[in-house]
Amino acid sequence: MSDLKPTPDKPGLWIGNGKAAAVCHCGASATAKGDDQVRALVQGWEANHGPAHQKGTQ
Repeated sequence: MSDLKPTPDKPGLWIGNGKAAAVCHCGASATAKGDDQVRALVQGWEANHGPAHQKGTQ
């Protein structure tokens, strides 16, 4: 299922089995492992990338 993980050509957020990866079209990327890190990555993505970019805030 590695084809579901985001890449610079296909930005997005992926979460699975206690891991997460995010790649934004602005060039930012991050990975996380464990519940606390995954939660923080998702919160950061929502606040600063994916939806935030769509709203034109960044």
